[in-house]
Amino acid sequence: MKTIAIVTGASSGLGREFVKQLDSDDKLDEIWICARRKELLQNLSYEINIPTKIIAGDVTDQSWLKNLSYYLENDQVQIHTLVNSAGLGKTGSFASIGLEDNAYMIEVNILALTKICSVCLPYMMSQGRILNVASVAAFLPQANFAVYAATKAYVLSLSRAMNQELKDKMITVTAVCPNPVETEFFLNTGGKSQYDSLKNIGLEEVETVVSVALKKSEQKKDISISSLIAKSIQLISRIMPHPFILKISEFLGIS
Repeated sequence: MKTIAIVTGASSGLGREFVKQLDSDDKLDEIWICARRKELLQNLSYEINIPTKIIAGDVTDQSWLKNLSYYLENDQVQIHTLVNSAGLGKTGSFASIGLEDNAYMIEVNILALTKICSVCLPYMMSQGRILNVASVAAFLPQANFAVYAATKAYVLSLSRAMNQELKDKMITVTAVCPNPVETEFFLNTGGKSQYDSLKNIGLEEVETVVSVALKKSEQKKDISISSLIAKSIQLISRIMPHPFILKISEFLGIS
């Protein structure tokens, strides 16, 4: 039986970095890399030493999920590491973003992640781990990032609850909560002004976010925060009224 890791959103950003850092894990026989852009997954497969399986497609498509289920059922595998890194964010007011884009954010960030966890869980090995990429946005409501922040709050809550439920099976679930990271994801969230406002709270390096997340999951932690700013935001979210924080954010130009 092969021991595998599965990484979604593997073509770029945090997902790609997770694959590169997992390449040094001698417990793994294979890494399954998942994203929409097959050519980028193929390029990534040439850069790492561990054999890969490419499962290209949109994680919201039922056909993609069926393919994943089929491979799990038929390839004689056990999952050591599952990384849900596929995600989507779009800045702007709730009304200006519109129904379709808001709904698609929910499909990618919530529904797809939940379905992938459900499909993979029966194949998780004891001492295995799930890393769900959330965000510093999970700690607070954010004007002009409303749906995205709400989806990441879901990811954080789900991850912590699952971690508690799966302790008896010795499976760790870790929510990864970075500051904005300078990747394609945040370059594509909106216009230059929105991107500049995200930079105001500090950008993190993908290498640091991923290395800390993998370390925290090994330590059986249910949350990974790799930035002092993000830790400060988490603390503030616990002790200050959220309406007041929203007003301050507007004043500082970070919402």
